[in-house]
Formats: sequence, structure tokens, C-alpha cells
Amino acid sequence: MAETRPTRAVDLVLSGGGVKGVGLVGAVVKLMEDGYRAHRVAGSSAGSIVGAIVAAAAPSNQLGPDDVRELALSIDYRKFLDPGLIERVPLLGPAWAILEGKGVYKGDYARDFVAAQLKDLGVQTFGDLRLADEELPEEQRYRLVVTATDVTRGQLVRLPWDYHGVYGLDPDEQSVADAVRASMSIPFLFRPVTLTSAAGLESTLVDGGLLSNYPIDSLDRLDGKRPRWPTLGVTLLPNLPAGNDKVIPGLAPLRLFSGPHLLEQVLTTLLVGRDQAYLNQPWVSARTIRVDSTDVGVVDFDISREEIDALYLKGYDAATKFLTGWNEAAYLKQFGRGVSSRRASSGR
Repeated sequence: MAETRPTRAVDLVLSGGGVKGVGLVGAVVKLMEDGYRAHRVAGSSAGSIVGAIVAAAAPSNQLGPDDVRELALSIDYRKFLDPGLIERVPLLGPAWAILEGKGVYKGDYARDFVAAQLKDLGVQTFGDLRLADEELPEEQRYRLVVTATDVTRGQLVRLPWDYHGVYGLDPDEQSVADAVRASMSIPFLFRPVTLTSAAGLESTLVDGGLLSNYPIDSLDRLDGKRPRWPTLGVTLLPNLPAGNDKVIPGLAPLRLFSGPHLLEQVLTTLLVGRDQAYLNQPWVSARTIRVDSTDVGVVDFDISREEIDALYLKGYDAATKFLTGWNEAAYLKQFGRGVSSRRASSGR
């Protein structure tokens, strides 16, 4: 077992990326080995899965770096693909599901896997992740926040923060696993999640990555005060334009019908344009661990064990390289309060 150093608080932001999420785990394990403890975690899609487990384990250190590594590397990603009865019909089944606006796969295995891991850590609802932190706004006093896209209301939602304000629901009573399941609902691949408000209105929730795949600004303070500790992010975003085909696998045939891959480029920009622009800001780039995941597609659920190990190591090595050059004091001196006033501070 790797020797851990004295703990130091950090807020952690984890990007989406489907199967690429194994790379997130490698980076998280290295951070844990270097003594970083997540005060809060924000995640989107795959980042919400990893983030939920990290947030649940953080208060009592129930999981060490080796435990997190073994958990991630033991997942059978093929089981995430759990089609319903109709969807099992070759060709016609998946096509029918897509035409109906559903997903080809139920997503029950993924939801149940997350729920089981959280239950072992004593977490079921967001009330179990409550923080006694009076420096945070009341609605944000939770160890975890995940992004989802409400296509009914046409907006990005952050759960549990928006449960009360948007849906009139008590955040403490809402299932963490259900929120994670909504955040990872890749459109047309996994069935969307239906959330019913207190007024009885139904909303359809899909993958948070549609509007914010790397929600690095989620945990930034806005009051202009000096952050208490840094916010570090881990992103799996591809290096564009070389990684265009890895953002939305399966779009390659569109190149036959559009001049210079225009439709593919437009759709790719819609998904990652905001995050790419934000990464170009020096105060964001300087606190971001970039994992090269271009060898694995977002929906490569038949990923081999060798590919899983390689992607994990890329995440671990990326964090190692980042921490070698990371200087918290220098970062705060350079950006500090000025960053927080621009929605880009280094944390709380």
C-alpha cells in the first residue's frame, strides 16, 4: 500500500467521459496518496459516479487509495449495457428505442452499482452528505453536487442544489444514486430519468455533459474573498481538433454528407465548446489535471482489461506530473481574489 501524507483539504471537480472515467480514478488515487482530502466534489456524467464514491468515503476515510483503485479496476463495464426486452430485438429494437426518444439501455445496472457502493459507505440520500459549513450558501452545504440537463425546462441543473429552488423538493430526501443516474444518461444510449416536482410536473433529465461536461466553476466562491483551499479539476476532454471523433463516437459517417465534417464539428462544439473556452483561461488551466484519454471512446463499454489498466495509469501519471509543478501558494498569489470575482477562484 502506498504511503499517504498528512491530509490537506481540496475541492475537486471531475469531468464526464463515459468509459474514460477510469482515467479520473487514476488521478484521484494519486491525489489521495499525496494527502489531498476532498471537502466537496462536483462531477458530471462519469465524474458524478467517481465523485459520489469519493464524497461518500471522505468524512471517515473509509476508502484508501488502494481501495478506490481496486474498486474501479474491478468494474465489468459490459454490464452497463442492459437492454430492455424490446431493445434486445436485433437492429429493430435499438432503432425503435431511439425513435421513441428512449435509450437503448436501461441503465439499471449502473444505478444499482452506485447505490450499492454508497450504501456500504453509509450514504443513500443527500441528507447523508450534508456539510456543517456555514461559509457556504445554505443550498450548497453538501459534499457532492452533480450536473444534469433538464431538457423539459431547457436548463442545466445542479443536484442537490436545485432540488428545492427548481423542483420544490427537499434535497435531503433525494437519492444520490438517482441523481448520478440522471447525470450519466447519455442521450439515446441510456434511458433518460424522469423527475417529478412537488407541483406534479415531470422533467426529463439527461447527461449533464450536454451543457457542462467539466463544471470547473461549480465550486468557485463568488464573494471575492480569499479561498480557504484550492479547487483542483480533472478533465478527460479531448485535444481538439485531433480528438473530435472521440467526443461523439459513431458520427464518422456524417463526413460523407457534409463539407469538411461541418455537422460533426458543430455537434462537437455544442458539447464541449464552453468547457474548452474555459480551459483556455490561465486561472483554470493552471488548476486542471488533463488526462490523455483519446485512445478510448466514450461508449467503448467492451474495453479490455489491458485498456482499463492503461487508462488508469494515464490518469495517475497526469496527476503525478501536475503535482510535481503545483504550488498552491504561488497560484493564490497570482490569481487569488481577482479570480474569485470572475467566477474562477481556486476554491473556498
